[in-house]
Amino acid sequence: MCGITGYIGTEPAGEIVHQGLKNLEYRGYDSAGIALTSDTLSIHKTEGEVDELPVPSRDDVDCGIGHTRWSTHGEPTTENAHPHTDCTGDIAVVHNGIIENYDELKASLRATHVFESETDTEVIPHLIEDHLADDISLRSAVQRTTEQLEGSYAIAVTAAGHDGVVVAREDSPLLLGHSDDATYIGSDATAFIEHTNRVTYLESGDLAKLTADTITIYNDGEPVTRDTETLDWDADAAGKSGYEHYMLKEIHEQPRALRQAISGRVDDLSTSVDLDVDLPAEYLQSVEEIQIIACGTSYHAGLYAADLLEEHADVRTSVEIASEYDFTGGRDPWRTLVVAITQSGETADTLSALREAERAGARTLALTNTLGSTVTREADDTVFIRAGPEIGVAATKTFVSQVATATLLAVYLGQVRNTLSTETASELLSGVRDLPGAVQQILDQENAIKKTAQEYAGSDAFFYIGRRSGYPVALESALKLKEISYDHAEGFPSGELKHGPLALVTPDTPVIALLTAGTAPKKTLNNVKEVKSRGAPVIGVSSNPETTSHVDTTFDVPNCGPMEPVVANVALQLFAYYVADEKDRPIDKPRNLAKSVTVE
Repeated sequence: MCGITGYIGTEPAGEIVHQGLKNLEYRGYDSAGIALTSDTLSIHKTEGEVDELPVPSRDDVDCGIGHTRWSTHGEPTTENAHPHTDCTGDIAVVHNGIIENYDELKASLRATHVFESETDTEVIPHLIEDHLADDISLRSAVQRTTEQLEGSYAIAVTAAGHDGVVVAREDSPLLLGHSDDATYIGSDATAFIEHTNRVTYLESGDLAKLTADTITIYNDGEPVTRDTETLDWDADAAGKSGYEHYMLKEIHEQPRALRQAISGRVDDLSTSVDLDVDLPAEYLQSVEEIQIIACGTSYHAGLYAADLLEEHADVRTSVEIASEYDFTGGRDPWRTLVVAITQSGETADTLSALREAERAGARTLALTNTLGSTVTREADDTVFIRAGPEIGVAATKTFVSQVATATLLAVYLGQVRNTLSTETASELLSGVRDLPGAVQQILDQENAIKKTAQEYAGSDAFFYIGRRSGYPVALESALKLKEISYDHAEGFPSGELKHGPLALVTPDTPVIALLTAGTAPKKTLNNVKEVKSRGAPVIGVSSNPETTSHVDTTFDVPNCGPMEPVVANVALQLFAYYVADEKDRPIDKPRNLAKSVTVE
Protein backbone atom coordinates (compact mmCIF):
# COMPACT_ATOMS: atom_id res chain seq x y z
CA MET A 1 0.00 0.00 0.00
CA CYS A 2 3.09 2.17 -0.01
CA GLY A 3 5.16 3.34 -2.96
CA ILE A 4 8.75 2.59 -3.98
CA THR A 5 10.75 4.42 -6.59
CA GLY A 6 14.42 4.50 -7.52
CA TYR A 7 16.93 5.55 -10.14
CA ILE A 8 20.42 4.47 -11.19
CA GLY A 9 21.82 6.32 -14.20
CA THR A 10 23.88 9.22 -15.43
CA GLU A 11 21.73 12.15 -14.25
CA PRO A 12 21.42 13.63 -10.74
CA ALA A 13 19.15 11.23 -8.89
CA GLY A 14 17.53 13.57 -6.37
CA GLU A 15 15.08 15.32 -8.69
CA ILE A 16 14.19 12.12 -10.54
CA VAL A 17 13.45 10.17 -7.35
CA HIS A 18 11.49 13.10 -5.90
CA GLN A 19 9.33 13.23 -9.05
CA GLY A 20 8.83 9.47 -8.76
CA LEU A 21 7.41 10.03 -5.28
CA LYS A 22 5.08 12.69 -6.66
CA ASN A 23 3.91 10.21 -9.29
CA LEU A 24 3.12 7.66 -6.54
CA GLU A 25 1.10 9.99 -4.33
CA TYR A 26 -2.15 8.53 -5.66
CA ARG A 27 -1.42 5.21 -3.93
CA GLY A 28 -2.07 6.74 -0.50
CA TYR A 29 0.62 7.62 2.05
CA ASP A 30 1.38 9.62 5.19
CA SER A 31 5.16 10.19 5.04
CA ALA A 32 7.93 10.14 2.46
CA GLY A 33 11.68 9.93 2.11
CA ILE A 34 14.69 9.63 -0.18
CA ALA A 35 18.15 8.08 0.15
CA LEU A 36 20.98 9.17 -2.19
CA THR A 37 24.15 7.11 -2.43
CA SER A 38 27.73 7.70 -3.53
CA ASP A 39 30.74 7.29 -1.26
CA THR A 40 28.39 8.48 1.47
CA LEU A 41 24.69 8.07 2.17
CA SER A 42 22.33 11.02 2.60
CA ILE A 43 18.80 10.62 3.93
CA HIS A 44 15.93 13.06 3.46
CA LYS A 45 12.49 12.30 4.90
CA THR A 46 9.40 13.92 6.33
CA GLU A 47 6.06 13.30 7.94
CA GLY A 48 3.28 14.46 5.63
CA GLU A 49 3.22 15.13 1.92
CA VAL A 50 5.95 14.87 -0.68
CA ASP A 51 5.69 18.62 -1.24
CA GLU A 52 7.11 19.06 2.27
CA LEU A 53 10.19 17.04 1.29
CA PRO A 54 12.84 19.31 -0.30
CA VAL A 55 14.30 18.11 -3.60
CA PRO A 56 17.82 16.87 -2.79
CA SER A 57 20.29 19.05 -4.69
CA ARG A 58 23.39 16.87 -4.93
CA ASP A 59 24.36 17.01 -8.60
CA ASP A 60 27.17 14.48 -8.10
CA VAL A 61 24.87 11.63 -7.03
CA ASP A 62 23.27 9.47 -9.73
CA CYS A 63 21.81 6.70 -7.52
CA GLY A 64 18.82 6.98 -5.20
CA ILE A 65 15.76 5.27 -3.79
CA GLY A 66 12.53 6.76 -2.44
CA HIS A 67 9.39 5.76 -0.60
CA THR A 68 5.91 6.92 0.31
CA ARG A 69 4.69 5.19 3.48
CA TRP A 70 1.17 4.20 4.52
CA SER A 71 1.40 3.44 8.24
CA THR A 72 1.04 -0.12 9.48
CA HIS A 73 3.68 -0.40 12.24
CA GLY A 74 4.02 2.88 14.10
CA GLU A 75 2.44 6.29 13.64
CA PRO A 76 3.10 8.55 10.63
CA THR A 77 6.21 10.32 11.96
CA THR A 78 9.52 11.33 10.44
CA GLU A 79 11.25 8.66 12.55
CA ASN A 80 8.97 5.97 11.13
CA ALA A 81 9.26 7.23 7.54
CA HIS A 82 11.42 5.30 5.09
CA PRO A 83 14.26 4.93 4.17
CA HIS A 84 15.51 3.19 7.31
CA THR A 85 19.18 2.79 8.07
CA ASP A 86 21.52 0.59 10.06
CA CYS A 87 23.70 1.60 13.03
CA THR A 88 26.52 2.81 10.79
CA GLY A 89 24.24 5.04 8.73
CA ASP A 90 25.69 3.53 5.55
CA ILE A 91 22.81 1.23 4.51
CA ALA A 92 19.36 2.44 3.47
CA VAL A 93 16.25 0.33 2.88
CA VAL A 94 12.76 1.08 1.59
CA HIS A 95 10.11 -1.60 1.97
CA ASN A 96 6.51 -2.36 1.04
CA GLY A 97 4.68 -5.18 2.76
CA ILE A 98 4.75 -6.64 6.25
CA ILE A 99 7.60 -8.57 7.93
CA GLU A 100 5.62 -11.00 10.05
CA ASN A 101 8.55 -12.18 12.20
CA TYR A 102 10.01 -8.73 12.88
CA ASP A 103 9.42 -8.97 16.66
CA GLU A 104 11.55 -12.11 16.81
CA LEU A 105 14.24 -10.60 14.56
CA LYS A 106 14.28 -7.35 16.51
CA ALA A 107 14.69 -9.19 19.79
CA SER A 108 17.71 -11.07 18.43
CA LEU A 109 19.33 -7.84 17.22
CA ARG A 110 18.72 -5.62 20.26
CA ALA A 111 21.90 -6.66 22.09
CA THR A 112 24.14 -5.14 19.39
CA HIS A 113 21.89 -2.75 17.46
CA VAL A 114 20.01 0.47 18.28
CA PHE A 115 16.55 0.96 16.75
CA GLU A 116 15.18 4.41 16.01
CA SER A 117 11.63 3.60 14.81
CA GLU A 118 8.58 1.48 15.57
CA THR A 119 8.52 -0.13 12.12
CA ASP A 120 8.97 -3.71 11.03
CA THR A 121 11.16 -2.47 8.16
CA GLU A 122 14.03 -1.32 10.37
CA VAL A 123 15.15 -4.88 11.10
CA ILE A 124 16.18 -5.23 7.43
CA PRO A 125 19.12 -2.75 7.33
CA HIS A 126 20.42 -4.08 10.65
CA LEU A 127 20.39 -7.65 9.35
CA ILE A 128 22.21 -6.50 6.20
CA GLU A 129 24.76 -4.69 8.39
CA ASP A 130 25.54 -7.93 10.24
CA HIS A 131 25.96 -9.88 7.00
CA LEU A 132 28.20 -7.23 5.39
CA ALA A 133 30.52 -7.64 8.37
CA ASP A 134 31.42 -11.02 6.84
CA ASP A 135 33.05 -9.11 3.95
CA ILE A 136 30.53 -10.26 1.34
CA SER A 137 28.84 -8.30 -1.47
CA LEU A 138 25.74 -6.21 -0.90
CA ARG A 139 23.81 -8.64 -3.12
CA SER A 140 24.86 -11.61 -0.99
CA ALA A 141 24.05 -9.74 2.21
CA VAL A 142 20.56 -8.93 0.95
CA GLN A 143 20.11 -12.54 -0.17
CA ARG A 144 20.99 -13.81 3.29
CA THR A 145 18.65 -11.25 4.84
CA THR A 146 15.65 -12.20 2.71
CA GLU A 147 16.13 -15.81 3.76
CA GLN A 148 15.46 -14.67 7.34
CA LEU A 149 12.30 -12.70 6.52
CA GLU A 150 8.78 -14.07 6.81
CA GLY A 151 5.89 -12.23 5.22
CA SER A 152 5.47 -10.09 2.14
CA TYR A 153 7.96 -7.55 0.90
CA ALA A 154 9.32 -5.51 -1.92
CA ILE A 155 12.59 -3.90 -0.89
CA ALA A 156 15.23 -1.68 -2.43
CA VAL A 157 18.64 -1.41 -0.74
CA THR A 158 21.49 0.97 -1.35
CA ALA A 159 24.72 1.40 0.65
CA ALA A 160 27.60 3.84 0.74
CA GLY A 161 30.64 2.46 -1.06
CA HIS A 162 28.61 -0.19 -2.90
CA ASP A 163 27.70 0.26 -6.55
CA GLY A 164 24.06 0.39 -7.61
CA VAL A 165 20.93 -0.91 -5.87
CA VAL A 166 19.78 -4.36 -4.82
CA VAL A 167 16.06 -5.11 -4.93
CA ALA A 168 14.06 -8.14 -3.85
CA ARG A 169 10.46 -9.21 -4.01
CA GLU A 170 8.18 -11.67 -2.21
CA ASP A 171 4.47 -11.27 -3.01
CA SER A 172 4.49 -7.45 -2.92
CA PRO A 173 4.82 -5.99 -6.46
CA LEU A 174 8.05 -4.51 -7.83
CA LEU A 175 9.12 -3.74 -11.38
CA LEU A 176 12.07 -2.28 -13.23
CA GLY A 177 12.10 0.30 -16.00
CA HIS A 178 14.69 0.42 -18.77
CA SER A 179 16.10 3.29 -20.79
CA ASP A 180 19.33 3.52 -22.76
CA ASP A 181 21.36 4.99 -19.90
CA ALA A 182 19.38 4.29 -16.72
CA THR A 183 17.46 1.77 -14.69
CA TYR A 184 14.31 2.73 -12.77
CA ILE A 185 12.55 1.04 -9.86
CA GLY A 186 8.85 1.27 -9.05
CA SER A 187 5.96 -0.28 -7.17
CA ASP A 188 4.20 0.31 -10.45
CA ALA A 189 5.11 1.90 -13.75
CA THR A 190 3.58 5.24 -12.80
CA ALA A 191 6.71 5.91 -10.75
CA PHE A 192 8.79 6.38 -13.91
CA ILE A 193 6.45 6.36 -16.90
CA GLU A 194 7.61 9.79 -18.13
CA HIS A 195 11.07 8.23 -18.65
CA THR A 196 10.28 4.84 -20.15
CA ASN A 197 7.48 2.36 -20.86
CA ARG A 198 9.81 -0.65 -21.15
CA VAL A 199 9.46 -2.70 -17.98
CA THR A 200 10.40 -5.98 -16.35
CA TYR A 201 8.08 -7.41 -13.69
CA LEU A 202 9.97 -9.22 -10.95
CA GLU A 203 8.46 -12.46 -9.69
CA SER A 204 8.15 -13.66 -6.10
CA GLY A 205 11.52 -14.84 -4.88
CA ASP A 206 13.46 -12.67 -7.32
CA LEU A 207 16.44 -10.62 -6.22
CA ALA A 208 18.20 -8.26 -8.63
CA LYS A 209 21.45 -6.28 -8.69
CA LEU A 210 20.96 -3.04 -10.64
CA THR A 211 23.38 -0.58 -12.17
CA ALA A 212 22.75 2.07 -14.81
CA ASP A 213 23.42 -0.32 -17.67
CA THR A 214 23.16 -3.83 -16.21
CA ILE A 215 20.47 -5.83 -14.47
CA THR A 216 21.15 -9.28 -13.10
CA ILE A 217 18.17 -11.16 -11.65
CA TYR A 218 18.46 -14.18 -9.36
CA ASN A 219 15.97 -16.63 -7.92
CA ASP A 220 17.10 -19.19 -5.33
CA GLY A 221 20.58 -17.80 -5.85
CA GLU A 222 20.69 -18.70 -9.54
CA PRO A 223 20.59 -16.20 -12.44
CA VAL A 224 17.23 -16.11 -14.24
CA THR A 225 15.81 -14.26 -17.24
CA ARG A 226 12.63 -12.19 -17.07
CA ASP A 227 10.86 -10.77 -20.10
CA THR A 228 10.86 -7.07 -20.90
CA GLU A 229 7.44 -5.73 -21.89
CA THR A 230 6.35 -2.48 -23.50
CA LEU A 231 3.38 -0.85 -21.81
CA ASP A 232 0.67 0.51 -24.06
CA TRP A 233 0.43 3.84 -22.25
CA ASP A 234 2.61 6.84 -21.64
CA ALA A 235 3.08 9.82 -19.36
CA ASP A 236 0.15 11.69 -20.93
CA ALA A 237 -2.16 8.78 -20.13
CA ALA A 238 -1.05 8.98 -16.49
CA GLY A 239 -1.46 12.77 -16.28
CA LYS A 240 -4.48 14.93 -15.45
CA SER A 241 -4.83 16.37 -18.98
CA GLY A 242 -6.18 19.67 -17.66
CA TYR A 243 -8.75 18.18 -15.26
CA GLU A 244 -8.67 19.31 -11.65
CA HIS A 245 -8.55 15.73 -10.37
CA TYR A 246 -7.58 12.34 -11.75
CA MET A 247 -10.98 11.03 -10.70
CA LEU A 248 -12.84 13.50 -12.91
CA LYS A 249 -10.49 12.80 -15.81
CA GLU A 250 -11.04 9.07 -15.44
CA ILE A 251 -14.82 9.47 -15.25
CA HIS A 252 -14.59 11.27 -18.60
CA GLU A 253 -12.31 8.57 -20.03
CA GLN A 254 -14.99 5.89 -19.65
CA PRO A 255 -16.33 5.96 -23.21
CA ARG A 256 -12.82 5.34 -24.53
CA ALA A 257 -12.11 2.70 -21.88
CA LEU A 258 -15.29 0.87 -22.84
CA ARG A 259 -14.42 0.96 -26.53
CA GLN A 260 -11.06 -0.56 -25.67
CA ALA A 261 -12.72 -3.28 -23.56
CA ILE A 262 -15.00 -4.26 -26.46
CA SER A 263 -12.62 -3.79 -29.40
CA GLY A 264 -11.91 -6.94 -31.39
CA ARG A 265 -13.89 -9.17 -29.08
CA VAL A 266 -17.32 -9.16 -30.69
CA ASP A 267 -18.14 -10.66 -34.09
CA ASP A 268 -21.26 -8.84 -35.22
CA LEU A 269 -21.95 -11.25 -38.07
CA SER A 270 -22.00 -14.38 -35.95
CA THR A 271 -23.08 -12.64 -32.72
CA SER A 272 -20.21 -14.31 -30.92
CA VAL A 273 -17.47 -13.31 -28.46
CA ASP A 274 -13.75 -14.11 -28.57
CA LEU A 275 -11.89 -13.45 -25.30
CA ASP A 276 -8.68 -15.24 -26.36
CA VAL A 277 -8.71 -17.57 -23.36
CA ASP A 278 -7.50 -21.15 -23.11
CA LEU A 279 -10.58 -22.65 -21.46
CA PRO A 280 -11.51 -25.94 -23.17
CA ALA A 281 -15.13 -26.18 -24.22
CA GLU A 282 -15.42 -29.59 -22.56
CA TYR A 283 -14.31 -28.10 -19.26
CA LEU A 284 -16.66 -25.13 -19.46
CA GLN A 285 -19.58 -27.39 -20.30
CA SER A 286 -18.84 -29.48 -17.19
CA VAL A 287 -18.53 -26.55 -14.77
CA GLU A 288 -21.19 -26.67 -12.07
CA GLU A 289 -20.24 -23.56 -10.14
CA ILE A 290 -18.41 -20.28 -10.65
CA GLN A 291 -16.95 -18.55 -7.62
CA ILE A 292 -16.05 -14.88 -7.96
CA ILE A 293 -13.49 -13.55 -5.48
CA ALA A 294 -12.81 -9.83 -5.17
CA CYS A 295 -12.63 -6.81 -2.86
CA GLY A 296 -14.18 -3.35 -2.82
CA THR A 297 -15.25 -2.03 -6.21
CA SER A 298 -14.19 -5.28 -7.88
CA TYR A 299 -16.51 -7.14 -5.51
CA HIS A 300 -19.41 -4.97 -6.65
CA ALA A 301 -18.51 -5.68 -10.28
CA GLY A 302 -18.52 -9.37 -9.33
CA LEU A 303 -22.05 -9.09 -7.94
CA TYR A 304 -23.18 -7.55 -11.21
CA ALA A 305 -21.41 -10.29 -13.17
CA ALA A 306 -22.94 -13.05 -11.06
CA ASP A 307 -26.48 -12.17 -12.14
CA LEU A 308 -25.42 -12.24 -15.78
CA LEU A 309 -23.59 -15.56 -15.44
CA GLU A 310 -26.40 -17.31 -13.61
CA GLU A 311 -29.03 -16.11 -16.05
CA HIS A 312 -27.18 -16.52 -19.33
CA ALA A 313 -24.57 -19.23 -18.70
CA ASP A 314 -26.94 -21.26 -16.49
CA VAL A 315 -24.32 -21.90 -13.84
CA ARG A 316 -24.60 -21.35 -10.11
CA THR A 317 -22.43 -18.33 -9.25
CA SER A 318 -21.36 -17.08 -5.84
CA VAL A 319 -19.47 -13.89 -5.03
CA GLU A 320 -17.21 -13.83 -2.01
CA ILE A 321 -15.19 -11.07 -0.41
CA ALA A 322 -11.67 -12.32 -0.98
CA SER A 323 -10.47 -11.73 2.59
CA GLU A 324 -13.22 -14.11 3.82
CA TYR A 325 -12.74 -16.78 1.17
CA ASP A 326 -12.30 -20.46 1.92
CA PHE A 327 -12.73 -23.30 -0.56
CA THR A 328 -15.11 -25.42 1.51
CA GLY A 329 -18.64 -26.76 1.45
CA GLY A 330 -18.02 -30.01 -0.39
CA ARG A 331 -17.40 -28.30 -3.75
CA ASP A 332 -15.87 -30.35 -6.54
CA PRO A 333 -12.70 -28.43 -7.56
CA TRP A 334 -12.76 -30.05 -11.01
CA ARG A 335 -16.18 -28.57 -11.70
CA THR A 336 -15.58 -25.16 -10.11
CA LEU A 337 -14.20 -22.15 -11.97
CA VAL A 338 -12.81 -19.44 -9.68
CA VAL A 339 -12.77 -15.94 -11.18
CA ALA A 340 -10.53 -13.40 -9.45
CA ILE A 341 -11.39 -9.77 -10.19
CA THR A 342 -8.67 -7.25 -9.31
CA GLN A 343 -7.94 -3.94 -11.02
CA SER A 344 -4.25 -3.85 -10.07
CA GLY A 345 -3.63 -7.58 -10.24
CA GLU A 346 -1.76 -7.18 -6.94
CA THR A 347 -4.59 -7.08 -4.37
CA ALA A 348 -3.20 -9.16 -1.50
CA ASP A 349 -6.54 -10.55 -0.26
CA THR A 350 -7.58 -11.57 -3.76
CA LEU A 351 -4.23 -13.22 -4.49
CA SER A 352 -4.43 -15.13 -1.20
CA ALA A 353 -7.92 -16.38 -2.12
CA LEU A 354 -6.73 -17.32 -5.60
CA ARG A 355 -3.96 -19.43 -4.11
CA GLU A 356 -6.45 -21.10 -1.78
CA ALA A 357 -8.57 -22.10 -4.79
CA GLU A 358 -5.53 -23.38 -6.68
CA ARG A 359 -4.38 -25.45 -3.71
CA ALA A 360 -7.84 -27.05 -3.71
CA GLY A 361 -7.39 -27.95 -7.39
CA ALA A 362 -9.86 -25.50 -8.95
CA ARG A 363 -9.20 -23.85 -12.29
CA THR A 364 -8.73 -20.07 -12.05
CA LEU A 365 -9.41 -17.11 -14.32
CA ALA A 366 -8.26 -13.52 -13.67
CA LEU A 367 -10.16 -10.42 -14.72
CA THR A 368 -7.67 -7.57 -14.40
CA ASN A 369 -6.45 -4.29 -15.83
CA THR A 370 -2.72 -4.75 -15.42
CA LEU A 371 -0.43 -6.51 -17.85
CA GLY A 372 2.35 -8.44 -16.12
CA SER A 373 0.76 -8.23 -12.66
CA THR A 374 1.02 -11.09 -10.18
CA VAL A 375 -2.50 -12.36 -10.82
CA THR A 376 -1.74 -12.79 -14.54
CA ARG A 377 1.16 -15.07 -13.69
CA GLU A 378 -0.62 -17.10 -11.04
CA ALA A 379 -4.07 -17.61 -12.57
CA ASP A 380 -4.59 -20.31 -15.18
CA ASP A 381 -5.93 -17.74 -17.63
CA THR A 382 -6.52 -14.00 -17.85
CA VAL A 383 -9.00 -11.61 -19.46
CA PHE A 384 -7.85 -7.97 -19.52
CA ILE A 385 -10.40 -5.19 -19.06
CA ARG A 386 -8.21 -2.72 -21.04
CA ALA A 387 -9.24 0.38 -19.07
CA GLY A 388 -5.83 2.01 -19.26
CA PRO A 389 -4.04 3.55 -16.25
CA GLU A 390 -6.28 4.53 -13.36
CA ILE A 391 -4.60 6.88 -10.88
CA GLY A 392 -7.50 8.10 -8.73
CA VAL A 393 -7.89 6.07 -5.53
CA ALA A 394 -11.66 5.88 -6.06
CA ALA A 395 -12.12 3.45 -8.95
CA THR A 396 -14.38 4.66 -11.76
CA LYS A 397 -13.52 3.58 -15.28
CA THR A 398 -12.27 0.20 -14.09
CA PHE A 399 -15.68 -0.64 -12.63
CA VAL A 400 -17.56 -0.04 -15.87
CA SER A 401 -14.84 -1.84 -17.82
CA GLN A 402 -15.02 -4.81 -15.44
CA VAL A 403 -18.78 -5.04 -15.88
CA ALA A 404 -18.56 -4.72 -19.66
CA THR A 405 -15.88 -7.40 -19.85
CA ALA A 406 -17.83 -9.66 -17.47
CA THR A 407 -20.86 -9.28 -19.73
CA LEU A 408 -18.77 -10.49 -22.66
CA LEU A 409 -17.63 -13.39 -20.49
CA ALA A 410 -21.26 -14.27 -19.70
CA VAL A 411 -22.10 -14.30 -23.42
CA TYR A 412 -19.00 -16.37 -24.19
CA LEU A 413 -19.80 -18.97 -21.54
CA GLY A 414 -23.48 -19.03 -22.45
CA GLN A 415 -22.65 -19.79 -26.06
CA VAL A 416 -20.07 -22.46 -25.19
CA ARG A 417 -22.53 -24.09 -22.79
CA ASN A 418 -25.42 -23.76 -25.29
CA THR A 419 -27.56 -21.94 -22.73
CA LEU A 420 -27.89 -18.61 -24.54
CA SER A 421 -30.14 -18.00 -27.51
CA THR A 422 -28.91 -15.98 -30.47
CA GLU A 423 -31.62 -13.41 -29.81
CA THR A 424 -30.56 -12.87 -26.19
CA ALA A 425 -26.88 -12.80 -27.12
CA SER A 426 -27.63 -10.14 -29.71
CA GLU A 427 -29.53 -8.06 -27.14
CA LEU A 428 -26.70 -8.29 -24.60
CA LEU A 429 -24.00 -7.46 -27.13
CA SER A 430 -26.06 -4.59 -28.48
CA GLY A 431 -26.23 -3.19 -24.94
CA VAL A 432 -22.47 -3.53 -24.54
CA ARG A 433 -21.80 -1.84 -27.88
CA ASP A 434 -24.12 1.01 -26.86
CA LEU A 435 -22.24 1.62 -23.61
CA PRO A 436 -19.66 4.18 -24.83
CA GLY A 437 -22.33 6.39 -26.40
CA ALA A 438 -24.69 5.97 -23.44
CA VAL A 439 -21.97 6.94 -20.97
CA GLN A 440 -21.16 9.99 -23.08
CA GLN A 441 -24.80 11.06 -22.82
CA ILE A 442 -24.46 10.91 -19.03
CA LEU A 443 -21.29 13.00 -19.18
CA ASP A 444 -23.18 15.57 -21.23
CA GLN A 445 -25.49 16.05 -18.21
CA GLU A 446 -22.57 16.91 -15.95
CA ASN A 447 -23.66 20.45 -15.11
CA ALA A 448 -27.13 19.35 -14.04
CA ILE A 449 -25.68 16.56 -11.88
CA LYS A 450 -23.20 19.02 -10.37
CA LYS A 451 -26.02 21.38 -9.42
CA THR A 452 -27.93 18.56 -7.71
CA ALA A 453 -24.81 17.45 -5.84
CA GLN A 454 -24.21 20.97 -4.57
CA GLU A 455 -27.84 21.15 -3.41
CA TYR A 456 -27.53 17.97 -1.32
CA ALA A 457 -23.89 18.24 -0.20
CA GLY A 458 -24.89 19.32 3.31
CA SER A 459 -27.06 16.25 3.98
CA ASP A 460 -26.62 14.10 7.08
CA ALA A 461 -26.32 10.81 5.17
CA PHE A 462 -27.13 9.21 1.82
CA PHE A 463 -28.96 5.95 1.14
CA TYR A 464 -28.81 4.16 -2.22
CA ILE A 465 -31.37 1.51 -3.12
CA GLY A 466 -31.74 -0.87 -6.04
CA ARG A 467 -32.92 -4.36 -6.94
CA ARG A 468 -31.23 -7.09 -8.95
CA SER A 469 -28.36 -5.52 -10.91
CA GLY A 470 -29.29 -2.19 -9.35
CA TYR A 471 -28.17 -3.48 -5.94
CA PRO A 472 -24.44 -3.79 -6.75
CA VAL A 473 -24.62 -0.36 -8.38
CA ALA A 474 -26.20 1.00 -5.16
CA LEU A 475 -23.32 -0.50 -3.18
CA GLU A 476 -20.71 0.87 -5.57
CA SER A 477 -22.25 4.33 -5.72
CA ALA A 478 -22.42 4.55 -1.94
CA LEU A 479 -18.80 3.43 -1.71
CA LYS A 480 -17.71 6.19 -4.08
CA LEU A 481 -19.47 8.85 -2.02
CA LYS A 482 -18.13 7.72 1.34
CA GLU A 483 -14.58 7.28 -0.03
CA ILE A 484 -14.15 10.80 -1.29
CA SER A 485 -16.66 12.96 0.62
CA TYR A 486 -16.32 11.25 4.04
CA ASP A 487 -20.12 11.32 4.34
CA HIS A 488 -22.08 8.39 5.66
CA ALA A 489 -23.48 6.52 2.66
CA GLU A 490 -24.97 3.04 2.43
CA GLY A 491 -26.34 0.86 -0.34
CA PHE A 492 -29.25 -1.52 0.23
CA PRO A 493 -31.49 -3.87 -1.70
CA SER A 494 -34.63 -1.75 -2.08
CA GLY A 495 -36.82 -4.08 -0.08
CA GLU A 496 -34.44 -4.08 2.91
CA LEU A 497 -35.14 -0.47 3.87
CA LYS A 498 -38.27 -1.47 5.76
CA HIS A 499 -36.36 -4.17 7.68
CA GLY A 500 -34.36 -1.70 9.76
CA PRO A 501 -32.61 1.06 7.81
CA LEU A 502 -35.88 2.99 7.42
CA ALA A 503 -35.36 4.10 11.03
CA LEU A 504 -32.47 6.24 9.81
CA VAL A 505 -34.42 8.02 7.08
CA THR A 506 -35.18 11.70 7.73
CA PRO A 507 -35.75 14.84 5.65
CA ASP A 508 -31.96 15.31 5.78
CA THR A 509 -31.09 11.91 4.30
CA PRO A 510 -31.52 11.80 0.53
CA VAL A 511 -32.39 8.44 -0.98
CA ILE A 512 -30.96 7.67 -4.42
CA ALA A 513 -33.12 5.08 -6.19
CA LEU A 514 -32.00 2.93 -9.13
CA LEU A 515 -35.09 2.75 -11.34
CA THR A 516 -33.44 1.53 -14.54
CA ALA A 517 -34.36 -1.39 -16.77
CA GLY A 518 -33.50 -4.75 -15.25
CA THR A 519 -33.88 -3.56 -11.66
CA ALA A 520 -37.61 -4.16 -11.07
CA PRO A 521 -38.24 -0.39 -10.94
CA LYS A 522 -41.98 -0.68 -10.22
CA LYS A 523 -41.25 -2.60 -7.03
CA THR A 524 -38.61 -0.07 -6.01
CA LEU A 525 -41.18 2.69 -6.51
CA ASN A 526 -43.07 1.22 -3.53
CA ASN A 527 -39.94 1.77 -1.44
CA VAL A 528 -39.60 5.27 -2.82
CA LYS A 529 -43.12 6.02 -1.53
CA GLU A 530 -42.10 4.67 1.90
CA VAL A 531 -39.19 7.09 2.23
CA LYS A 532 -41.15 9.97 0.74
CA SER A 533 -43.78 9.51 3.44
CA ARG A 534 -40.97 9.99 6.00
CA GLY A 535 -39.98 13.26 4.37
CA ALA A 536 -36.81 12.09 2.64
CA PRO A 537 -35.93 13.66 -0.71
CA VAL A 538 -35.47 11.15 -3.52
CA ILE A 539 -33.15 11.25 -6.52
CA GLY A 540 -34.27 8.79 -9.19
CA VAL A 541 -31.99 7.36 -11.88
CA SER A 542 -34.01 6.02 -14.79
CA SER A 543 -34.59 5.83 -18.53
CA ASN A 544 -38.37 5.69 -18.16
CA PRO A 545 -40.36 8.79 -17.14
CA GLU A 546 -43.14 6.52 -15.83
CA THR A 547 -40.86 5.39 -12.99
CA THR A 548 -39.88 8.86 -11.79
CA SER A 549 -43.27 10.35 -10.95
CA HIS A 550 -42.59 10.20 -7.20
CA VAL A 551 -39.00 11.49 -7.12
CA ASP A 552 -37.74 15.01 -6.48
CA THR A 553 -34.88 14.96 -8.98
CA THR A 554 -34.14 12.68 -11.93
CA PHE A 555 -30.89 11.70 -13.58
CA ASP A 556 -31.90 10.54 -17.06
CA VAL A 557 -30.23 7.38 -18.35
CA PRO A 558 -30.21 6.38 -22.03
CA ASN A 559 -32.17 3.27 -22.87
CA CYS A 560 -29.59 0.47 -23.30
CA GLY A 561 -31.31 -2.59 -21.90
CA PRO A 562 -29.44 -4.76 -19.38
CA MET A 563 -26.53 -2.30 -19.28
CA GLU A 564 -28.62 0.57 -17.93
CA PRO A 565 -27.61 0.14 -14.27
CA VAL A 566 -23.90 0.46 -15.05
CA VAL A 567 -24.61 3.61 -17.06
CA ALA A 568 -26.59 4.93 -14.08
CA ASN A 569 -23.47 4.34 -12.01
CA VAL A 570 -21.61 6.94 -14.09
CA ALA A 571 -24.18 9.59 -13.15
CA LEU A 572 -23.69 8.65 -9.50
CA GLN A 573 -19.90 8.82 -9.87
CA LEU A 574 -20.32 12.44 -10.96
CA PHE A 575 -22.74 13.05 -8.10
CA ALA A 576 -20.19 11.72 -5.58
CA TYR A 577 -17.40 13.74 -7.16
CA TYR A 578 -19.28 17.03 -6.95
CA VAL A 579 -20.50 16.41 -3.40
CA ALA A 580 -16.86 15.91 -2.38
CA ASP A 581 -15.75 18.89 -4.46
CA GLU A 582 -18.34 21.11 -2.76
CA LYS A 583 -16.86 20.03 0.58
CA ASP A 584 -13.32 20.75 -0.68
CA ARG A 585 -12.14 17.20 0.00
CA PRO A 586 -8.79 15.88 -1.31
CA ILE A 587 -10.58 13.79 -3.92
CA ASP A 588 -7.60 11.98 -5.42
CA LYS A 589 -6.02 11.25 -2.04
CA PRO A 590 -8.80 10.38 0.42
CA ARG A 591 -7.61 9.91 3.97
CA ASN A 592 -6.54 6.46 5.16
CA LEU A 593 -7.01 4.88 1.71
CA ALA A 594 -4.59 3.47 -0.84
CA LYS A 595 -5.06 2.68 -4.51
CA SER A 596 -3.47 -0.75 -4.47
CA VAL A 597 -3.98 -2.78 -1.29
CA THR A 598 -0.94 -5.05 -1.27
CA VAL A 599 -1.05 -6.20 2.37
CA GLU A 600 -3.65 -8.44 4.01
